[in-house]
Amino acid sequence: MSQSPNNRERSSASTRTVRDVVFVDGVRTPFGRAGDKGIYAGTRADDLMVKCVRELLRRNPSLPPERVDEVAIAATTQTGDQGLTLGRTAALLAGLPRTVPGFAIDRMCAGAMTAVTTTAGGIGFGAYDVVIAGGVEHMGNHPMGSGADPNPRFMSERLVDPAALNMGNTAENLHDRFPSITKDRTDAYAVASQGKFDSARRKGLIQPDLVPVATLKPGQGWTLNTVDEPPRPGTTVTDLAALRTPFRPHGRVTAGNSAGLNDGATAALLASSDAAAELGLPVRMRLVSYAYAGVDPEVMGIGPVPATEKALKNAGLTIDEIGLFEINEAFAVQVLSFLEHFGIADDDHRVNRYGGAIAVGHPLASSGVRLMNQLARQFEEDHSVRYGITTMCVGLGMGATVIWENPHHAHYSGMLTGSSAEPATTEPASEGAA
Repeated sequence: MSQSPNNRERSSASTRTVRDVVFVDGVRTPFGRAGDKGIYAGTRADDLMVKCVRELLRRNPSLPPERVDEVAIAATTQTGDQGLTLGRTAALLAGLPRTVPGFAIDRMCAGAMTAVTTTAGGIGFGAYDVVIAGGVEHMGNHPMGSGADPNPRFMSERLVDPAALNMGNTAENLHDRFPSITKDRTDAYAVASQGKFDSARRKGLIQPDLVPVATLKPGQGWTLNTVDEPPRPGTTVTDLAALRTPFRPHGRVTAGNSAGLNDGATAALLASSDAAAELGLPVRMRLVSYAYAGVDPEVMGIGPVPATEKALKNAGLTIDEIGLFEINEAFAVQVLSFLEHFGIADDDHRVNRYGGAIAVGHPLASSGVRLMNQLARQFEEDHSVRYGITTMCVGLGMGATVIWENPHHAHYSGMLTGSSAEPATTEPASEGAA
């Protein structure tokens, strides 16, 4: 007996398969130091975001702008120039067709990472073919927590320790939980991060993903910013030993072994593998799995541990199968607690090969895509690695992890599109082109 049209439709829907999601390209602005003396003082946050969206389109000319199905942009403080539904406003300001929708998202430090995984879920389900996902944080315009009004129940009902609302205090708490992680260890790790980032920059491994940003300041005229402002190459352990510990007398967390307060924006282009093949877009990574986890807010830095365990379980992988780790360095103790949990040495060559946020900065909601950019570059450089992860801790007690597969690996399990693994044009855009 033949099926009715409605039954045929239901049968077709029930056989839907999850599609592969691929990371096509990622860019970011140079990161700046927050404050009146930083490179982005007087610059709007949404203008930084627009630079990134435009650059993705410039670098991938085979993508018709009308084929972008969604723009998801994260910010931790969604007011002022980071408000008004950032994904939609950034799409309009960047010149995308008005038919392209957009939305804003917030998961504090994991904002851009959540923008990626949220839209990736839509691609896998078949709701989207191509998306732009990213994040921005102008901590000079919007200091962390500015304008926030925490519910008084947090204090009156002792739902969390008051110290949990200060990220520096949570890092000191993590030191308490891991007494083997001394200040000497965190300072040594921080110095290594500065050195690795400077080495990667000198080798030209950082610049290809940066979008030049022109800024105008009274009395100074225009400046074209093409390099990150926060790094301090040449930093020594002796330099760091002299820094004060602002969160606790005789503490262990300092400005030298933590990420700074920064401004910057990032954006990634994601697609289904079949859409990438159709449009001739490069495949730089394939998304394997992702996971988020909650932990005690008082020790939020441990969040990447359970998130990674969940992501590994979802992927059917073990930690030993991960060949590269991009761990956001909010605090050195947070990275070292992750390494110690999994039995990985502080100086393991798989970890943050290009340095991390202690050197380059951490503009909160933007940082997830920076991790992805650096992992994609390392995949291109090292074809022996099949799987890598991007992971980070998240304020108020969370962790986020995404596992990626290297399309250059001999046993890559995704669909090869036949296009180059490099973006069509990787040199930074001129200000006029952006």
